[in-house]
Amino acid sequence: MKLLVTGGHISPALAFIDEFVERNNRIVFVGRKYSNERDRSITFEYREVQKRKIPFQHIKTGRFTRILSFRNLSNLLFIPVGFLQSFYILRKEKPDAILTFGGYIAFPVAIIGWFMKIPLYTHEQTIHPGMTNRVVGMFARKVFISFEDSKRYFPSHKIVYSGNPIRGEIFKTLDIPFPVSQIKQTIYITGGSLGAHSINVHIKNILPQLLEKYTVIHQTGNVAEYNDHQQLLALRSQLPEDLKQRYFLREHFSSSEIGYVYSIADIVVGRCGANTFFELIALKKPSVIVPLPWSAYGEQEKQAQLLQSAGVAEIFHQSEESAKLLAIIAKMIDNKEAHTAHFDKLNSLYKKNAAEIISQTILASQ
Repeated sequence: MKLLVTGGHISPALAFIDEFVERNNRIVFVGRKYSNERDRSITFEYREVQKRKIPFQHIKTGRFTRILSFRNLSNLLFIPVGFLQSFYILRKEKPDAILTFGGYIAFPVAIIGWFMKIPLYTHEQTIHPGMTNRVVGMFARKVFISFEDSKRYFPSHKIVYSGNPIRGEIFKTLDIPFPVSQIKQTIYITGGSLGAHSINVHIKNILPQLLEKYTVIHQTGNVAEYNDHQQLLALRSQLPEDLKQRYFLREHFSSSEIGYVYSIADIVVGRCGANTFFELIALKKPSVIVPLPWSAYGEQEKQAQLLQSAGVAEIFHQSEESAKLLAIIAKMIDNKEAHTAHFDKLNSLYKKNAAEIISQTILASQ
């Protein structure tokens, strides 16, 4: 079977792809090759898909937005371009079916695919679906959901409670990006694939104090607007040698490196998107969550509260003082074993075979 995969949630898409190709099926991926069209910066999704030797079709499309501005109006002009590109790609690739993973990229591909009578499937990562998936769900044969609470947003006969596919690499130590001494406890700080500027600023404010007590692995992202990675590299160069040796700084970790990073981390500091939420549960990693304040429908705050109420996380809001973050981190590490013991409360939320459920459903429906 040849399946076209697209969408903005790349981690579950990659986890699904790895499962699907093991069954001797073919994949073509549609996404953004460049994160910035001006400087032609290559996206994380392009690198990961290419690494798997899967055909990648670049698409440039606009997105709908509730905020009117000149930039957003110009962005709307690319929506018809996305529909035309989708038609060209689908006619060229002739997939047997389409699977989308949310996001504005998926919208034109899904709609054109439906008009071309190509079987359509979609996966929803969050509790409350975004606009794209609510529309795509109307045309899809099946809607795969990560949370049972999402059932109320889609027709009941289309719903498959699959869970959220998790990349298998997080469970494996494939590549070691740098040797970390585990004499001191280790904190992994991440803002997701793009990084999180507000988290980077807070860490910059408390970095010397953190390094006095802990080893820090920091994934900064590479958003050119803020230049956080270069600023933090400059700060590292000014640290005393003993502290410098405990601060490991990277823009991104590849899929082959992330398993090692998770394996040595005592706690994780980061956002609480759906993928991070499920990975923390799967790996039983206590965390300090800094929810994205403007995430759609307050999803990150809701997911952070689920972790906090279970006793496996604490919440820090990015509007608070950096000193409070330092205190929360110290508290989490001091009580790591107690927090880890509470993960059993969340077992019902994590489906280990999510990618397999999606694969089997699509193959059986064809």
